Amino acid sequence: MAKVVVTGKIPAGGLARLKAEHDVTAWESDDAISRTELLAMVAGADAIVSLLTEKIDGELLDAAGPQLKSVSNVAVGYNNIDVPACENRGVLVTNTPGVLTEATADIAISLILMATRRLGEGERVIRAQEPWQWGMFYMLGMGLQGRQLGIVGMGQIGIATARRAKAFGMNIAYTRRTPLEDHVIEELDAKFMTMDELIESSDVLSLHCPYSPATHHLMSENQFARMKKTAFLINTARGPIVDEAALVTALKSGEIAGAGLDVFENEPAVHPGLLELDNAVLIPHLGSATVETRAAMADIAATNALAILAGSQAPNLVTS
Repeated sequence: MAKVVVTGKIPAGGLARLKAEHDVTAWESDDAISRTELLAMVAGADAIVSLLTEKIDGELLDAAGPQLKSVSNVAVGYNNIDVPACENRGVLVTNTPGVLTEATADIAISLILMATRRLGEGERVIRAQEPWQWGMFYMLGMGLQGRQLGIVGMGQIGIATARRAKAFGMNIAYTRRTPLEDHVIEELDAKFMTMDELIESSDVLSLHCPYSPATHHLMSENQFARMKKTAFLINTARGPIVDEAALVTALKSGEIAGAGLDVFENEPAVHPGLLELDNAVLIPHLGSATVETRAAMADIAATNALAILAGSQAPNLVTS
Protein backbone atom coordinates (compact mmCIF):
# COMPACT_ATOMS: atom_id res chain seq x y z
CA MET A 1 0.00 0.00 0.00
CA ALA A 2 1.21 3.47 -0.87
CA LYS A 3 1.11 6.45 1.47
CA VAL A 4 -1.38 9.06 0.30
CA VAL A 5 -1.54 12.46 2.00
CA VAL A 6 -4.70 14.58 1.68
CA THR A 7 -3.92 18.15 2.69
CA GLY A 8 -7.45 19.18 3.72
CA LYS A 9 -10.99 17.94 4.23
CA ILE A 10 -12.58 16.51 1.08
CA PRO A 11 -15.98 14.86 0.49
CA ALA A 12 -16.31 11.36 1.91
CA GLY A 13 -16.71 9.53 -1.39
CA GLY A 14 -13.33 10.50 -2.79
CA LEU A 15 -11.60 9.91 0.54
CA ALA A 16 -13.19 6.46 0.90
CA ARG A 17 -11.91 5.41 -2.52
CA LEU A 18 -8.36 6.35 -1.54
CA LYS A 19 -8.62 4.58 1.82
CA ALA A 20 -9.92 1.42 0.19
CA GLU A 21 -6.64 0.93 -1.66
CA HIS A 22 -3.92 2.80 0.23
CA ASP A 23 -2.70 4.10 3.57
CA VAL A 24 -4.23 7.57 3.78
CA THR A 25 -3.20 10.42 6.07
CA ALA A 26 -5.74 13.22 5.83
CA TRP A 27 -6.02 16.62 7.49
CA GLU A 28 -9.44 16.41 9.14
CA SER A 29 -9.74 19.84 10.76
CA ASP A 30 -11.99 22.59 9.38
CA ASP A 31 -9.06 24.95 9.88
CA ALA A 32 -6.39 25.13 7.17
CA ILE A 33 -3.24 23.17 7.85
CA SER A 34 -0.19 25.22 8.84
CA ARG A 35 2.92 25.15 6.69
CA THR A 36 4.93 23.43 9.44
CA GLU A 37 2.28 20.73 9.88
CA LEU A 38 1.99 20.26 6.13
CA LEU A 39 5.72 19.76 5.62
CA ALA A 40 5.77 17.18 8.40
CA MET A 41 2.68 15.35 7.13
CA VAL A 42 3.89 14.89 3.54
CA ALA A 43 7.14 13.17 4.58
CA GLY A 44 7.33 9.78 2.87
CA ALA A 45 4.20 10.35 0.74
CA ASP A 46 3.83 8.48 -2.54
CA ALA A 47 0.93 10.69 -3.59
CA ILE A 48 -0.42 14.04 -2.42
CA VAL A 49 -4.03 15.13 -2.89
CA SER A 50 -3.88 18.90 -2.48
CA LEU A 51 -6.34 21.73 -2.05
CA LEU A 52 -5.79 25.08 -3.74
CA THR A 53 -5.06 26.62 -0.33
CA GLU A 54 -1.76 24.71 -0.06
CA LYS A 55 1.42 25.84 -1.80
CA ILE A 56 3.12 22.90 -3.49
CA ASP A 57 6.67 24.08 -4.18
CA GLY A 58 10.22 22.77 -4.15
CA GLU A 59 10.43 22.91 -0.37
CA LEU A 60 7.36 20.74 0.04
CA LEU A 61 8.42 18.30 -2.69
CA ASP A 62 11.78 17.84 -0.99
CA ALA A 63 10.03 17.34 2.34
CA ALA A 64 7.92 14.59 0.78
CA GLY A 65 10.95 12.76 -0.60
CA PRO A 66 12.11 11.18 -3.86
CA GLN A 67 9.45 8.44 -3.78
CA LEU A 68 6.66 11.00 -4.45
CA LYS A 69 4.86 10.11 -7.68
CA SER A 70 1.99 12.56 -7.98
CA VAL A 71 0.21 15.69 -6.81
CA SER A 72 -3.53 15.63 -7.52
CA ASN A 73 -5.07 19.07 -7.11
CA VAL A 74 -8.74 19.17 -6.11
CA ALA A 75 -9.32 22.14 -8.40
CA VAL A 76 -9.28 23.13 -12.05
CA GLY A 77 -6.71 25.87 -11.48
CA TYR A 78 -3.27 24.86 -10.29
CA ASN A 79 -1.44 28.13 -9.69
CA ASN A 80 -0.79 26.87 -6.15
CA ILE A 81 1.54 24.23 -7.62
CA ASP A 82 5.06 24.81 -8.97
CA VAL A 83 4.59 22.54 -11.95
CA PRO A 84 8.17 22.89 -13.28
CA ALA A 85 9.52 21.91 -9.85
CA CYS A 86 7.31 18.82 -9.97
CA GLU A 87 8.43 17.97 -13.49
CA ASN A 88 12.09 18.32 -12.51
CA ARG A 89 11.52 15.69 -9.82
CA GLY A 90 9.45 13.36 -11.99
CA VAL A 91 6.25 14.13 -10.08
CA LEU A 92 3.04 14.08 -12.14
CA VAL A 93 0.49 16.86 -11.57
CA THR A 94 -3.25 16.52 -12.24
CA ASN A 95 -6.34 18.69 -11.88
CA THR A 96 -10.13 18.30 -12.09
CA PRO A 97 -11.23 19.91 -15.37
CA GLY A 98 -14.80 20.25 -16.57
CA VAL A 99 -16.53 19.34 -13.35
CA LEU A 100 -17.16 22.85 -12.00
CA THR A 101 -18.14 24.56 -15.25
CA GLU A 102 -21.87 24.94 -14.59
CA ALA A 103 -21.56 25.82 -10.91
CA THR A 104 -19.01 28.56 -11.58
CA ALA A 105 -21.03 29.96 -14.48
CA ASP A 106 -24.03 30.18 -12.13
CA ILE A 107 -21.93 32.22 -9.71
CA ALA A 108 -20.73 34.52 -12.50
CA ILE A 109 -24.30 35.25 -13.53
CA SER A 110 -25.28 35.73 -9.89
CA LEU A 111 -22.54 38.32 -9.46
CA ILE A 112 -23.62 40.09 -12.65
CA LEU A 113 -27.18 40.36 -11.35
CA MET A 114 -26.10 41.37 -7.85
CA ALA A 115 -23.76 44.07 -9.10
CA THR A 116 -25.89 45.56 -11.86
CA ARG A 117 -29.13 45.51 -9.83
CA ARG A 118 -27.51 46.53 -6.50
CA LEU A 119 -28.90 43.47 -4.73
CA GLY A 120 -26.21 43.27 -2.06
CA GLU A 121 -26.66 46.94 -1.28
CA GLY A 122 -30.41 46.51 -1.09
CA GLU A 123 -30.18 43.54 1.26
CA ARG A 124 -27.87 45.48 3.56
CA VAL A 125 -30.49 48.24 3.81
CA ILE A 126 -33.10 45.71 4.93
CA ARG A 127 -30.82 43.88 7.37
CA ALA A 128 -29.64 47.14 8.93
CA GLN A 129 -33.31 48.13 9.35
CA GLU A 130 -32.62 51.44 7.67
CA PRO A 131 -35.66 53.49 6.70
CA TRP A 132 -36.59 53.13 3.04
CA GLN A 133 -39.49 53.86 0.74
CA TRP A 134 -40.28 52.62 -2.77
CA GLY A 135 -39.77 55.39 -5.30
CA MET A 136 -39.30 55.81 -9.03
CA PHE A 137 -35.63 56.66 -8.57
CA TYR A 138 -34.80 54.56 -5.53
CA MET A 139 -31.71 52.33 -5.89
CA LEU A 140 -31.83 52.16 -9.68
CA GLY A 141 -29.62 49.60 -11.40
CA MET A 142 -28.72 48.65 -14.95
CA GLY A 143 -30.80 46.28 -17.08
CA LEU A 144 -28.97 43.55 -18.97
CA GLN A 145 -31.09 43.38 -22.12
CA GLY A 146 -29.14 44.62 -25.12
CA ARG A 147 -25.96 45.14 -23.07
CA GLN A 148 -22.62 43.65 -24.05
CA LEU A 149 -21.04 40.95 -21.94
CA GLY A 150 -17.32 40.80 -22.64
CA ILE A 151 -15.73 37.48 -21.71
CA VAL A 152 -11.99 37.31 -21.14
CA GLY A 153 -11.02 33.68 -21.68
CA MET A 154 -13.79 31.93 -23.60
CA GLY A 155 -13.16 28.43 -22.28
CA GLN A 156 -15.76 26.05 -20.88
CA ILE A 157 -16.78 28.32 -18.00
CA GLY A 158 -16.78 31.40 -20.21
CA ILE A 159 -19.02 29.66 -22.75
CA ALA A 160 -21.39 28.43 -20.03
CA THR A 161 -21.59 31.98 -18.64
CA ALA A 162 -22.26 33.36 -22.12
CA ARG A 163 -25.12 30.90 -22.65
CA ARG A 164 -26.77 32.11 -19.46
CA ALA A 165 -26.19 35.76 -20.34
CA LYS A 166 -27.64 35.21 -23.80
CA ALA A 167 -30.86 34.01 -22.16
CA PHE A 168 -30.99 37.36 -20.33
CA GLY A 169 -30.82 39.18 -23.66
CA MET A 170 -27.16 40.18 -23.54
CA ASN A 171 -24.90 40.46 -26.57
CA ILE A 172 -21.77 38.32 -26.33
CA ALA A 173 -18.24 39.43 -27.17
CA TYR A 174 -15.08 37.61 -26.22
CA THR A 175 -11.34 37.32 -26.50
CA ARG A 176 -9.20 34.17 -26.34
CA ARG A 177 -5.85 32.93 -27.56
CA THR A 178 -7.16 30.25 -29.93
CA PRO A 179 -10.09 30.30 -32.37
CA LEU A 180 -13.51 29.51 -30.95
CA GLU A 181 -15.42 26.65 -32.56
CA ASP A 182 -17.77 27.78 -35.32
CA HIS A 183 -20.82 26.11 -33.79
CA VAL A 184 -20.31 28.00 -30.51
CA ILE A 185 -19.90 31.31 -32.34
CA GLU A 186 -23.14 30.60 -34.22
CA GLU A 187 -25.03 29.47 -31.12
CA LEU A 188 -24.10 32.56 -29.12
CA ASP A 189 -23.80 35.01 -32.01
CA ALA A 190 -20.49 35.81 -30.31
CA LYS A 191 -18.16 38.49 -31.64
CA PHE A 192 -14.38 38.20 -31.28
CA MET A 193 -12.55 41.31 -30.09
CA THR A 194 -9.05 42.17 -29.02
CA MET A 195 -8.56 42.63 -25.29
CA ASP A 196 -8.43 46.41 -25.73
CA GLU A 197 -11.63 46.45 -27.78
CA LEU A 198 -13.39 44.25 -25.24
CA ILE A 199 -12.36 46.45 -22.32
CA GLU A 200 -13.48 49.64 -24.04
CA SER A 201 -16.85 48.43 -25.35
CA SER A 202 -18.26 46.02 -22.74
CA ASP A 203 -21.00 46.89 -20.28
CA VAL A 204 -20.03 43.89 -18.15
CA LEU A 205 -16.51 42.42 -18.33
CA SER A 206 -16.26 38.89 -16.92
CA LEU A 207 -12.90 37.22 -16.27
CA HIS A 208 -12.54 33.50 -16.99
CA CYS A 209 -8.88 33.19 -17.98
CA PRO A 210 -6.31 31.05 -16.11
CA TYR A 211 -3.93 32.76 -13.72
CA SER A 212 -0.30 32.87 -14.82
CA PRO A 213 2.54 35.42 -14.88
CA ALA A 214 1.04 36.65 -18.17
CA THR A 215 -2.34 37.38 -16.57
CA HIS A 216 -1.08 38.80 -13.26
CA HIS A 217 -2.82 42.17 -12.82
CA LEU A 218 -4.32 41.83 -16.28
CA MET A 219 -6.89 44.31 -14.99
CA SER A 220 -5.15 47.28 -13.44
CA GLU A 221 -5.11 51.08 -13.55
CA ASN A 222 -4.74 51.45 -17.32
CA GLN A 223 -7.49 48.96 -18.09
CA PHE A 224 -9.98 50.49 -15.65
CA ALA A 225 -9.33 53.91 -17.17
CA ARG A 226 -10.44 52.57 -20.58
CA MET A 227 -13.64 50.91 -19.38
CA LYS A 228 -16.99 52.65 -19.63
CA LYS A 229 -17.93 54.60 -16.52
CA THR A 230 -21.16 52.58 -16.51
CA ALA A 231 -19.36 49.21 -16.79
CA PHE A 232 -19.02 46.39 -14.26
CA LEU A 233 -16.13 43.98 -13.64
CA ILE A 234 -16.82 40.36 -12.63
CA ASN A 235 -14.10 37.96 -11.46
CA THR A 236 -14.72 34.26 -10.81
CA ALA A 237 -11.30 33.15 -12.09
CA ARG A 238 -8.35 33.90 -9.79
CA GLY A 239 -7.84 36.92 -7.54
CA PRO A 240 -4.42 38.14 -8.69
CA ILE A 241 -5.72 38.68 -12.23
CA VAL A 242 -7.11 41.92 -10.76
CA ASP A 243 -5.02 44.62 -9.11
CA GLU A 244 -7.27 45.16 -6.11
CA ALA A 245 -5.74 48.48 -5.08
CA ALA A 246 -6.37 49.85 -8.57
CA LEU A 247 -9.89 48.43 -8.52
CA VAL A 248 -10.64 50.22 -5.24
CA THR A 249 -9.48 53.50 -6.76
CA ALA A 250 -11.60 52.94 -9.89
CA LEU A 251 -14.70 52.11 -7.86
CA LYS A 252 -14.27 55.04 -5.47
CA SER A 253 -13.69 57.56 -8.23
CA GLY A 254 -16.57 56.37 -10.40
CA GLU A 255 -14.18 55.29 -13.14
CA ILE A 256 -16.29 52.12 -13.35
CA ALA A 257 -19.77 51.52 -11.95
CA GLY A 258 -19.22 48.38 -9.92
CA ALA A 259 -17.63 44.98 -9.45
CA GLY A 260 -18.57 41.46 -8.38
CA LEU A 261 -15.76 39.32 -6.96
CA ASP A 262 -15.71 35.67 -5.92
CA VAL A 263 -11.90 35.56 -5.68
CA PHE A 264 -9.32 37.88 -4.17
CA GLU A 265 -5.72 38.85 -4.74
CA ASN A 266 -4.45 37.76 -1.30
CA GLU A 267 -7.17 35.30 -0.42
CA PRO A 268 -8.62 34.90 2.15
CA ALA A 269 -7.63 38.50 2.93
CA VAL A 270 -9.65 41.16 1.10
CA HIS A 271 -8.41 44.66 0.36
CA PRO A 272 -9.94 46.79 3.15
CA GLY A 273 -10.95 49.45 0.64
CA LEU A 274 -13.35 47.01 -1.02
CA LEU A 275 -15.15 46.38 2.25
CA GLU A 276 -16.19 50.03 2.44
CA LEU A 277 -17.78 50.19 -1.01
CA ASP A 278 -21.45 49.55 -1.74
CA ASN A 279 -20.67 49.11 -5.44
CA ALA A 280 -18.48 46.07 -4.75
CA VAL A 281 -20.22 42.70 -4.37
CA LEU A 282 -17.96 40.31 -2.44
CA ILE A 283 -18.47 36.57 -1.87
CA PRO A 284 -15.99 34.03 -0.41
CA HIS A 285 -14.82 31.87 -3.36
CA LEU A 286 -18.09 30.02 -3.84
CA GLY A 287 -17.67 29.22 -7.55
CA SER A 288 -17.62 25.44 -7.13
CA ALA A 289 -19.51 25.38 -3.82
CA THR A 290 -22.33 22.96 -4.53
CA VAL A 291 -22.57 19.55 -2.88
CA GLU A 292 -22.59 17.84 -6.25
CA THR A 293 -19.61 19.73 -7.68
CA ARG A 294 -17.35 19.34 -4.65
CA ALA A 295 -18.12 15.60 -4.48
CA ALA A 296 -17.28 15.23 -8.16
CA MET A 297 -14.03 17.18 -7.73
CA ALA A 298 -12.91 14.87 -4.91
CA ASP A 299 -13.86 11.81 -6.95
CA ILE A 300 -11.86 12.96 -9.98
CA ALA A 301 -8.84 13.81 -7.83
CA ALA A 302 -9.03 10.33 -6.29
CA THR A 303 -9.26 8.77 -9.76
CA ASN A 304 -6.19 10.72 -10.84
CA ALA A 305 -4.12 9.65 -7.83
CA LEU A 306 -5.20 6.01 -7.93
CA ALA A 307 -4.42 5.69 -11.64
CA ILE A 308 -0.88 7.01 -11.20
CA LEU A 309 -0.22 4.79 -8.18
CA ALA A 310 -1.46 1.79 -10.19
CA GLY A 311 0.95 2.61 -12.99
CA SER A 312 -1.84 3.46 -15.43
CA GLN A 313 -1.87 6.32 -17.87
CA ALA A 314 -2.41 9.46 -15.81
CA PRO A 315 -5.72 11.24 -16.51
CA ASN A 316 -6.03 15.02 -16.40
CA LEU A 317 -2.30 15.69 -16.49
CA VAL A 318 -1.13 19.30 -16.47
CA THR A 319 2.25 20.50 -17.71
CA SER A 320 4.24 23.70 -17.58
